[in-house]
Amino acid sequence: MSERRTMPAEEAGILKDIGQRLNAYRLAHGLSPEMLADKLGVSRAALYRAEKGEILKIETLVRISRVLDVSLPNLLGVGIEYVDTALGFFERMRQIEAESEQIIGFFGPLSYLLTSPAYDEMLALAMDDLRSKDDETATAIDRLLLVLRERKEAYQRRRPLLVNLIAASELRRFLSNGLIGRDDLSASDRRNRQSMARSEVKHIVELVKKPSIGVQIAVVPGLVPATNFQIFRQAGRSVLAISPFRLGEQPNVRVGVGIITASLEGVKLHEEIARRMWESALKGEDAIDLISSMMAETRH
Repeated sequence: MSERRTMPAEEAGILKDIGQRLNAYRLAHGLSPEMLADKLGVSRAALYRAEKGEILKIETLVRISRVLDVSLPNLLGVGIEYVDTALGFFERMRQIEAESEQIIGFFGPLSYLLTSPAYDEMLALAMDDLRSKDDETATAIDRLLLVLRERKEAYQRRRPLLVNLIAASELRRFLSNGLIGRDDLSASDRRNRQSMARSEVKHIVELVKKPSIGVQIAVVPGLVPATNFQIFRQAGRSVLAISPFRLGEQPNVRVGVGIITASLEGVKLHEEIARRMWESALKGEDAIDLISSMMAETRH
């Protein structure tokens, strides 16, 4: 009787990554497990195993890539992974964060993982601004908010090390405008959003004054990159995510293509950018003084 082959950890990790991408792409296409299983002609149990990283046949991968309209290299994570929906992108963030020991984030006005519970309420209001009569859009927004909450809850359970670089320019816009999804809000709605933004910035000040263990926050006063990025350091590798999607002032969850890669060159270049930003950034009392002055300047 033959013994069952034990899969090396590296192989198991690769298959797990493929399963996670499959899960994220399915969510991004608005397909339930039953719907995708039916399109693939497999059982729900077989799809569940695939999303758990138990895909062993290349034929299955080819069929999945065709149904989800994603290239096979993208599904396999060869080179650069492209994600064209905010829902799919932030689900991948949730998956990658769950395996990370340290996160370096330039994602403003504050890393979502560090935001207060009140920020979720403000973000939901901004997402309501973006809703249309299209049921598909509304459903995607609801799923996105759920994924974001799951990300924050997972971070609070695990507490990986977190370095958050904040752009002073973005923080100033956040204070001036609040979190809004469109420009035609009433004067009272605008004042409400601005008030909520000020409360969130006070939360940031408290985090700088009394940071949680493993959290480092700095405010970058000068020029910053035009795109958000995060570096995830894991056991044995680092992963880079570059995002066009925004959860801050005037959020963008509709248009753009996110990039995820474990390319050594890409990670190294962005680590150098993060290092230079950190060196020029304000920390501690200096950061608090700058934030306080911005709050005074933007008081309505």
